[in-house]
Amino acid sequence: IIIIIFFSVISDGASRSVPMDCVKASEQCLREYSCSTKYRTMRQCVAGRESNFSAVTGPEAQGECRSAIEAMKQSPLYRCRCRRGMKKEKNCLRIFWSIFQSLQGNDLLEYSPYEPVNSRLSDIFRLAPIIAGKPPSTKENNCLSAAKACNLNDTCKKYRSAYINPCTSRVSASEVCNKRKCHKALRHFFDKVPTKYSYGMLFCSCPAGDQTACAERRRQTIVPVCSYEDKDKPNCLSLQNTCKANYICRSRLADFLSNCQPEPRSISGCLRENYADCLLSYSGLIGTVMTPNYVRSQGISLSPWCDCSSSGNNKPDCDRFNQFFSDNRCLRNAIQAFGNGTDVGVWQPQPPIEPTEPGLTRTRTRDQNSNSLDTLTDMSRLDLNSDSAFNTCGMQAQKLVSNVSMDTTLCVVSFVKSKQLRGIISLPFLT
Repeated sequence: IIIIIFFSVISDGASRSVPMDCVKASEQCLREYSCSTKYRTMRQCVAGRESNFSAVTGPEAQGECRSAIEAMKQSPLYRCRCRRGMKKEKNCLRIFWSIFQSLQGNDLLEYSPYEPVNSRLSDIFRLAPIIAGKPPSTKENNCLSAAKACNLNDTCKKYRSAYINPCTSRVSASEVCNKRKCHKALRHFFDKVPTKYSYGMLFCSCPAGDQTACAERRRQTIVPVCSYEDKDKPNCLSLQNTCKANYICRSRLADFLSNCQPEPRSISGCLRENYADCLLSYSGLIGTVMTPNYVRSQGISLSPWCDCSSSGNNKPDCDRFNQFFSDNRCLRNAIQAFGNGTDVGVWQPQPPIEPTEPGLTRTRTRDQNSNSLDTLTDMSRLDLNSDSAFNTCGMQAQKLVSNVSMDTTLCVVSFVKSKQLRGIISLPFLT
């Protein structure tokens, strides 16, 4: 009960204030005698509980443990978070997990240790078509154009060269590269390079007239022969356990599972209604043992380098984990939205269901090959007879074309049957 209260207050408090990073919070706590004492007591209580040590099972000891946990609620460590790519990221994450993981258990993956960074990515969808220089409906290889744009930017060119070298240099006859150095350089690339360039290469859209070459260039962005592929494919649950044993990989995975959580009742496909955070958390996995990539097929199909063979009784769990990458509507929609909707055709949806209430739908534009993210394309997956339904304006409706700067807020018409109200809502991922 104490643990549940501890985490519920953390969740509520984190939304009300900007948390301190865990390195600074730890330093501040250790400078204060009371805080450092209570922190050590809490750690001893957790360690004793896990080993069933009798010294912490008595009433007096339990009282001290409760007192230590209550005291930590007033500590800066209570709501601390980390920043991706920060100078002492690994140390920060170690401190974060020493508190959260020890209290909640080793399988805590639903809490992201990273600060939200919505403002950093608020314009990525508006800038996406600018990278290629032309609307993505043209026959030009947009992934090639994104690579050219990267080479014209000093920062992007610098960090791209920094990962190309270790990822393509053979170490020995049996080793195609130094994977550790390759992964580290890839993390630096996605942490340091402006998203309009790194995402332009990673999430570029492929027009129907040039699917094969474009999709292959997109797949080759992270030099998969080194960073992604291996001699053998491990079981996905085994790979997950390997990832969880590393602070950075564990944290990036927790961030991804939190920010790309699909929601079938949402028109965006995302529980958090935030495409930008989903893309950021996905790119954060690149350069870890859980590095995902496009599989060898057209369209948007992603997976880590693992499968679910030899899963035994854990096959359902393994399939669920793998499908979070390969069949994740939130992630797929986020990538398509960044590409301005060019890849909508890969969904192969059924015809949209006709809503029972007037005013809930948008008519399609006359140009069926437009760049808009047509939300009606996937309307068949919504339950329009539920208490609420949402209809999102497509990107073309927002005039998000190559050189036009507009308000990037997508509009959502909300119809609440119980109160018969309609309103306009701003989606958080573009505010």
